[in-house]
Amino acid sequence: MIQETHLHPLDVAILRELQSDGRISNVELARRVHLSPPATHARVKRLEKEGLIRQYGATLDREKAGFDLLCFIQITIQLHQPQQVERFRTLVRQLPEVLECHHITGEYDYLLKVALRNRKDLERFVVKQLTPIPGVARIHTSLVLSEIKAVSALPLK
Repeated sequence: MIQETHLHPLDVAILRELQSDGRISNVELARRVHLSPPATHARVKRLEKEGLIRQYGATLDREKAGFDLLCFIQITIQLHQPQQVERFRTLVRQLPEVLECHHITGEYDYLLKVALRNRKDLERFVVKQLTPIPGVARIHTSLVLSEIKAVSALPLK
């Protein structure tokens, strides 16, 4: 695992810029980090190869795309047997509505961040997608009233 403290300051500068604008040209990126375009390109390729940069993509406006409901769903599974846990994880990974799934400590086992179109879509998702998963013991859903902060950029320094 690469830690920020081991990153060269030029790599940190490149990563900051790419988090801000993943479509930036290599020439413009090089200008912003005060490095030659070939050297910048080589650093970006290395960061990709090392897995620090996992992917590039567009960040969509959830509501404008028609997904009015953002929910956090907490799930408890019945038995913590390896096969049951892996089956749950495999099935959740296949659900396109699930934006994030985290194995957590505390009262629940998993926390899901889910984007849905409306209340009916939520009902369908819980009843037809989550409830039938073998081993699901308890489901607790919280609806987001307003999103105060939502970023994906890491606070590199």
